[in-house]
Amino acid sequence: MTRHPTQSNTPAFALTLRPAHELARLLRLREVGAVELLQLYLNRVERFNPHLNAVVVRIDDVALDRARAADAALARGEVWGPLHGVPITVKESFDLAGTPTTWGYTSLTGNVATQHAHAVQRLVDAGAIVFGKTNVPTSLADWQTFNPVYGTTNNPWDVRRVPGGSSGGSAAALAAGLCALELGSDIGASIRNPAHYCGVYGHKPTWGVVSMQGQQPPGVACMDAVDIGVVGPMARSAHDLALAMDVLASPVRAFGPHGWHPAAWRDPGTPPTRMRVAIVRDDPCAEVDATVQQALADLTAFLRARGVQVDEDVRPVDSRECYEAYIGLLRSATGAMLDAAVYSQALERVQRLPTDDRSYAAWVARASTLSHHGWVQHDQVRRTLQHQWAHFFERHDLLICPIATTPAFEHNQTGERWERMLTVNGKPQSSTDQLFWAGYAGVAGLPATAVPLATSQAGLPIGAQIIGPAFGDPMCLRFARWLEDEYRAFTAPPDYAQA
Repeated sequence: MTRHPTQSNTPAFALTLRPAHELARLLRLREVGAVELLQLYLNRVERFNPHLNAVVVRIDDVALDRARAADAALARGEVWGPLHGVPITVKESFDLAGTPTTWGYTSLTGNVATQHAHAVQRLVDAGAIVFGKTNVPTSLADWQTFNPVYGTTNNPWDVRRVPGGSSGGSAAALAAGLCALELGSDIGASIRNPAHYCGVYGHKPTWGVVSMQGQQPPGVACMDAVDIGVVGPMARSAHDLALAMDVLASPVRAFGPHGWHPAAWRDPGTPPTRMRVAIVRDDPCAEVDATVQQALADLTAFLRARGVQVDEDVRPVDSRECYEAYIGLLRSATGAMLDAAVYSQALERVQRLPTDDRSYAAWVARASTLSHHGWVQHDQVRRTLQHQWAHFFERHDLLICPIATTPAFEHNQTGERWERMLTVNGKPQSSTDQLFWAGYAGVAGLPATAVPLATSQAGLPIGAQIIGPAFGDPMCLRFARWLEDEYRAFTAPPDYAQA
């Protein structure tokens, strides 16, 4: 089991790899200064970012001014909040005042934010010091991270491989120790997938509990209304995820048909060793590589040895029904953001499709131009799935399953996403099949925490997602913290474990 260093006199490189909550404690005790800590991260970005291209926007001078103010405040006995002085970065798609929000589009390089996104402001109000933004795929629509504005981001475990997407820059920066905490977003495993590929932690909250305002392309008035999409934290520690969620989602509220309304977490306080856990290792909709399945089998053995009640291969919902509803609603949600000209072209393309075309490309085209009647049909399936999940969580506390079918794959920017292939158990698999595991929790709006489990024989991280009931975020996070403390904690990639 890997432990974080705790000695106060550890070398500077260890400080940049420590969890955010520990850095916050050291700052409050004035064992390290905010300017000193920020400079350590800026130095590390200078050294390692050229190999990774994870941090693509920097506001060093603004951050240093705020760090000086943070030190001065502490000298007066003032604490801004639980993240006072902690240096962080945020995903490029979030508005950060004075910087462009491009989503990877060259046409949006002049789209300079005048204020922070709501979630970014929450972190700033809690004392965090934002010094930059991290890379994304164009339109946040890939499990790789590259775009014509900022280029390609590499995985710190193997620069020939992808860091995931769409929060790929976020995960790569965390794994390499370039920042202390990150803010991501997730509609198709965009938090969970990069966390899995880069060996870090991420939390996809229950839908609607964290505002998405300020993480939207121009012309979208209310991002909170977008189906499935959520904003959540990414970190090197599950303890940091819990801290960040307290900042991002307190007091608890949810977005619904009538706007924001009060809500309550679902948390009976059950200790992890007394939780009833289901584990799903594979599914015909998206066959999982043996390396990932073995990591889940090893976890199962550990849990049983610790007295946890484990049910294997339990199916809360019909897999195919879940997958089809998810893709329909996902692509309908992203299709709603198309401008009039692109939407009109998509409609024409759909009209030319053969009725028997069941390819993924046809699936996406039809869903992107879905009629209200078609959307309601998918939504009715979603409501049925939500009822089935709720019934499942009457008998279980959590479900653990894969995030993706393989560890990180090699860069492949040729053709369309659905034309690219992976190799799973020696057989070809469409890369888009992995969306099945994104939608397993996503379509029902359930919380899911990504945790590292193992490294493959090839030296690549393997993670899993802990799915809980709606508003059961505290249960997912508590179990993730227990696994971090008792089973597997963050391990830095070999080339980034020291300066």
